[in-house]
Amino acid sequence: MAEASTAYPVSLSIDYPDRKLNRLTTFFRAFTVIPIAIILGLISGAALSWAEGDWSYQYAAIGLVVLPTVLMLLFRQKYPRWWFDWNLALIRFITRIDAYLMLLRDEYPSTDEEQAVHLDIPYPNAKEELNRWLPLVKWLLAIPHYIILCFLGIAAWVVVIIAWFAILFTGRYPKDMFDFVVGVFRWSLRVTAYAFLLTTDRYPPFSFSD
Repeated sequence: MAEASTAYPVSLSIDYPDRKLNRLTTFFRAFTVIPIAIILGLISGAALSWAEGDWSYQYAAIGLVVLPTVLMLLFRQKYPRWWFDWNLALIRFITRIDAYLMLLRDEYPSTDEEQAVHLDIPYPNAKEELNRWLPLVKWLLAIPHYIILCFLGIAAWVVVIIAWFAILFTGRYPKDMFDFVVGVFRWSLRVTAYAFLLTTDRYPPFSFSD
């Protein structure tokens, strides 16, 4: 019980595919992900437009309800449940796509089913658990995490490229590499929950672990 009470209020686990992965879809992963990525773009407010003889791509805050939540917490100390449910569902969808893109799983990402990506963020009691003023500065307090995650993200992509070759030759994702990429996902998710989803006031740990 003590362990449960000290655990960070964001959890992410991805089932390790202890089997032969699909080499064909792995080889073409950058292309097979396109249809579901388009759907995500449409949901999250991305737009492709033609202006002054050139295409421009606009991406609108990945569809998360952030600024309205800041204002609601600031003035009402309230986190509307349907805003939370939308943010959680969207983050789960994005994570399934990311897991597929980074070769962690080869099932095509579902728009609504959990599949092998298990992500949970508890709904906060805004009045009792959240400081009404912190949302104004959380994004600033998280700057050390942004810097570290920038380097970890580069490292994760290097690992994915190596894993891509490993899967093509052996059919398997090396377990240590898999755990590292999932750890980066978990770290990034905790920072997102703290600084943007605003579901917790606990500062994210500098850790890959559960």
